[in-house]
Amino acid sequence: MELNQNLRNAETLTALQELIDVVAKLRNPEGGCPWDLAQTPETLTPYVIEEAYEVVDAIKSGDKNAIAEELGDLLLQVVLQAQIASEYQQFSLKEIAQGISQKLIRRHPHVFSDDVETRHVASIDEVRQNWEQIKAEEKGDSPDNKKLSAKLSRYAKTLPPMIAAMKISQKAAATGFEWENIDGVWAKFHEELGEFEQALEEETPAEQQAELGDLLFSIIQLARWNNLDPSEALQGTNLRFIQRLQKMEAFAERPLSNYTLDELETLWQQAKAKLAQER
Repeated sequence: MELNQNLRNAETLTALQELIDVVAKLRNPEGGCPWDLAQTPETLTPYVIEEAYEVVDAIKSGDKNAIAEELGDLLLQVVLQAQIASEYQQFSLKEIAQGISQKLIRRHPHVFSDDVETRHVASIDEVRQNWEQIKAEEKGDSPDNKKLSAKLSRYAKTLPPMIAAMKISQKAAATGFEWENIDGVWAKFHEELGEFEQALEEETPAEQQAELGDLLFSIIQLARWNNLDPSEALQGTNLRFIQRLQKMEAFAERPLSNYTLDELETLWQQAKAKLAQER
């Protein structure tokens, strides 16, 4: 069994080295790919985000081949970033791998510690608490690092806006910055809706944008209070819209752009009814 595992590990390392060599060749000024050579860490950022979302979508599909392919695309982004950094003598894939390995060892003393007492944990919640405590210690004991605002600022900088808003509100609520009941949340929603409507009529685009953000944040609070995931909800709406559009196109005898608004509404209702029957 151990021999087979060692063989698989060796094959994995060989495959990873092949990917590293391929990326290095693509980035070679002599005979490399012009597109790859033109990339910077900043220009590749959208692809990192896109590939991560495609991995999530593949996992939801349950298609093992799609999952493997999308994970490969995401791994490519890691190797590309490491290759570019190594060209500027900043860091390499070795430092990336070593860094995450050391972090995992530090944050899992219940697995890697030689202390029998330390290795005992009572629950997953205790594991999570230990993780957060060790993470806080790594960031230092300065007053600024201990502030709630510092933690929330990291969410705002590193997460997609809707996910960040949910995390920010959850952490704030955990400290007591919370409504007494859901009536207060609904009141806040209606207040923000009114302010957004007024801004659209009277204010500048910048102020309208700000009020729209406040309105969206209040909707996320309603989702949190009702144990709903706003990102999942919006994703579901996006997919339903596309499905209905596909049905409309199937019913249509000419391009949708050649239909009147009333005719499009009729097709839309037909599509909704057909999808409801198919469920």
